[in-house]
Amino acid sequence: MDMPAVRPSGWRLAVSQYVTVTKPRIVLLAAFCALIGMLLASREQVHWQILLFGTLGISLLAGAGFAFNCLIERHIDARMARTRGRPSASGEVGVPGHALFATVLAVLGAFVLYVFVNPLTMWLTLATFVGYAGIYTVLLKPSTPQNIVIGGASGAMPPVLGWAAVTNEVTAAPLVLFLIIFVWTPPHFWSLALYRIDDYRKSGLPMLPVTHGPEFTRLNILLYTVLLVVASVLPFLIQMSGLLYLACALVLDAVFLAYAWRMWRNYSDELARRTFGYSIFYLSALFGALLVDHFMN
Repeated sequence: MDMPAVRPSGWRLAVSQYVTVTKPRIVLLAAFCALIGMLLASREQVHWQILLFGTLGISLLAGAGFAFNCLIERHIDARMARTRGRPSASGEVGVPGHALFATVLAVLGAFVLYVFVNPLTMWLTLATFVGYAGIYTVLLKPSTPQNIVIGGASGAMPPVLGWAAVTNEVTAAPLVLFLIIFVWTPPHFWSLALYRIDDYRKSGLPMLPVTHGPEFTRLNILLYTVLLVVASVLPFLIQMSGLLYLACALVLDAVFLAYAWRMWRNYSDELARRTFGYSIFYLSALFGALLVDHFMN
């Protein structure tokens, strides 16, 4: 007989609720991409201080951005099945405490980056924070169906931040990594939006499947996936990587393209779910292959 899940109580419950509003799984993905940027920026061993405090500072500011996002969108989240269980949407985390928590995370993250990494990384990460929590969440998301495309610039910044943490500069190589994530974001997110379309109708947000219809969205997913294939081979073309990465990228691209093609031709919610899940694996595997190739050459 299965035992019922034990819900934390007291201070453990409070900690769990506050951690939840930082969207920890997405923070981990951002930290992973930032770490990839750090490791790719140097042929030698990266100093432990940069690895530790760079990852920590970027993660804290990312968590602060997501926390502010949850705070600003709490009423929208409460209308959606996917998000109504968030502590911010249910009211379990109050507005004053939520705002203070997000502010403390942002200040602490900026302090860590300025003192232990370098000012450039701090300013770039702060700009990313403002772009996500302010420009994307407040201005773009409620006003245009292209919100996820334009706002994707903030989500694409972690490898650039990691690179800047090590080199104290931004060159062409990290911008290629930025481009890959930037082009990856629309097919990743719109796959989710397709099978959650009823949720987005209730939310009132002008998401592409709601404003322009599922068929148009599926076509855009296919076109952006084609662009992603082109972007993913750029590291090889600019001699940032070798044949190992190229082979892995082409295999990963072929599978993603097959998913996008099938969704365009014969859509189902289950296929959209699988495409969304694969998109997460794709990005992790692509950057993992880039990292392995980097240290093998």
